[in-house]
Amino acid sequence: MSQKQLKEAFISNLNGTSLLEISAGLSLAPLCLLCRGLLLILYYLHHGKPVSSRKYSLLLDFLVLVSPLLFSCTILSPIIFFMPVILAAFCAGIFSKIYSQRKGEARAPFGQIVKEFQKTYLDPECIPAITVFRVYVNVLTSISILAVDFPQYPRRYAKAETYGTGVMDLGVGAFIFGNALVCPEVRQKSYMPQARFSNLARQVFSVWPLISLGVGRLLSVKSIEYHEHTSEYGVHWNFFFTLAFVRLAASLLLAVFPKHKAWLVALALAVLYQLLLSTTSLKEFILHGSDGRDSRLGFLDANREGLLSLFGYLAIYLASVQVGLWLLQRRASVRGWLEALRGLALAVLALFVLLQLCQACTEPVSRRVANLPFCTWVLAHCLLLLGLFVLTDLSLVFTKLLVKGSGVPCCWKAVQPPDSSKKHGTEAVPVGREDKLSQLCLISAINKNQLLFFLLANVMTGAVNILIDTIHSKAAFTLCILHLYMFFNCLIMYILHARNIVLKFW
Repeated sequence: MSQKQLKEAFISNLNGTSLLEISAGLSLAPLCLLCRGLLLILYYLHHGKPVSSRKYSLLLDFLVLVSPLLFSCTILSPIIFFMPVILAAFCAGIFSKIYSQRKGEARAPFGQIVKEFQKTYLDPECIPAITVFRVYVNVLTSISILAVDFPQYPRRYAKAETYGTGVMDLGVGAFIFGNALVCPEVRQKSYMPQARFSNLARQVFSVWPLISLGVGRLLSVKSIEYHEHTSEYGVHWNFFFTLAFVRLAASLLLAVFPKHKAWLVALALAVLYQLLLSTTSLKEFILHGSDGRDSRLGFLDANREGLLSLFGYLAIYLASVQVGLWLLQRRASVRGWLEALRGLALAVLALFVLLQLCQACTEPVSRRVANLPFCTWVLAHCLLLLGLFVLTDLSLVFTKLLVKGSGVPCCWKAVQPPDSSKKHGTEAVPVGREDKLSQLCLISAINKNQLLFFLLANVMTGAVNILIDTIHSKAAFTLCILHLYMFFNCLIMYILHARNIVLKFW
């Protein structure tokens, strides 16, 4: 077999992993974020000032926010269920140290601190969990697209061939979910028909970079005979095209239907598509082609997975728009977000129950056809991850109450309640200090240039695969390459952020 055929076989005919293992892996990112925040608060407690060195700030962020995730999907994957316990214990130890060493004036009884915490007002214009969710989906995707070509990346984490729940299967849906959370329909407060159609016009203009990237990827892959998994999207289709057409179709539907009914449109679309899969020959066509022998003749036949899975991804996008609208409802206090957290927990529980029912009554999860169980599974795990990030942010707000004046980048700022001269909770963090902190944050850096980060990761992945025999690489060499790849990508984003450069012109 040629090197191209070996690499294609290496990522084909896989069956995914368990829902429990994916859930355990998802908990690592919020725990890493919590650990970074607690370390910064502890540093402020001891030194009376935040970390001022950009070099050390980048190193801390990379080692705590990125490196553990890289290890967890390679050499530490056999103990993935123990890693959340280890990280949680480490965070508990740091919190205990902060609580015991806080200053004398902050030594209020624990019950009083909890009451102050519930009354604390948060910046209503900022929901850090949304930003962190989108950045981490990008980071995890960037790690996986290169790591999957190395033998240290477990095959069960890679994309399943037909049925199954692989980590990378979830990543595709999470990308759709994250884009919908910040789409114009969510951020636009106006319900006027003119605003809806202006959003549609803006989306038509804004997707051309995605289409250009899709064409560029297609031409580059074909010209250098790069290995590709044909049953993933088809012969000519790729994820850039999927993302572009889903955004266009969603904007068109939301220009016709009220956006606060997006969940109904999503449900109707997902159920109707599943009925077609179950009662017609559509599923057989997607899986085996028009002649039943996996033919790839004609554009539709050649790209049937990518084209027909658009219905499932569109349902995920529309449901995620509803989530975004719900998250942006004005909640000024910690108490309001604790109630929202309870709502997220109930939604996750309901979706997991629905997932079991869908799989029992229809078929297993399939990213390849983007069926109803796949849509339900993606929404359940995305809401779970989002809820864990909200819980992390609230935990850091509580810890900042113990150390007055401390701050954590990409975390909620405590503010004074409106129309009140009385202080509730903690002092508001000075604006200048928060601005300085945000400049030293890897999450903010990636968030500013997310599409560039993803594009750079794709280009570097291709370069590594061309230059290195990834399939036969040893563990030490693999870890070295993956760390260099991620650090270089993060460093570019960090430099651009430090110079306030946003490479977006559309």
